[in-house]
Amino acid sequence: MRFRPISFDRLVTEIVERIAASPTDRRLAVAVDGAAGAADPAGLADALVDPLRVAGREALRVSAWDFLRPASLRFERGRHDPDTRYDDWLDVGALRREVLDPIRPGGTGEVLPALWDAEADRAYRRARVPVPEGGVVLVDGELLLGTGLPFDLTVHLWLTQAALRRTLPADQHWALPAYERYDREVSPADTADVVVRMDHPRNPAVRD
Repeated sequence: MRFRPISFDRLVTEIVERIAASPTDRRLAVAVDGAAGAADPAGLADALVDPLRVAGREALRVSAWDFLRPASLRFERGRHDPDTRYDDWLDVGALRREVLDPIRPGGTGEVLPALWDAEADRAYRRARVPVPEGGVVLVDGELLLGTGLPFDLTVHLWLTQAALRRTLPADQHWALPAYERYDREVSPADTADVVVRMDHPRNPAVRD
């Protein structure tokens, strides 16, 4: 893979331009995928909101972290099981049903922005939010690709294994085998629409 250096602001601009060039008669789902605690996919997704609105595309932020399964299911094999984090933490069906399916052609256009408060381990009580035609739902999270979720554009923030180990907080190193498995089984650095190398977060590089 060939990467070219890019500033964060320019990266935001290029992604926004790509989204804004898509037809305005349909809603879009965009995934910003990367290792939590290392790549900061939420930060990039947040940065896209205002420029998209300036470009005439209403944007709604959703976090996959608000669609995790209850603790009784996530921690059934302990709090630090990497295979469970990979396979069972995210409620893929709920994210599809409440966020992605409603914005597909023929859907209601009304999205539930958050379902489960993982910290309190209870359901949120959120109202559904209408997404207008041409609107964009920006979903940040980790391990999102390869799940069959119907995203229109996928952005993956990629770190080499050495950089991931260096960047990830020590108390999260138990999850490293999950990220290694993701690279091996899904190869998001090869399959995402936009791949950004984040070994040095202040100096990103985008795949040509």
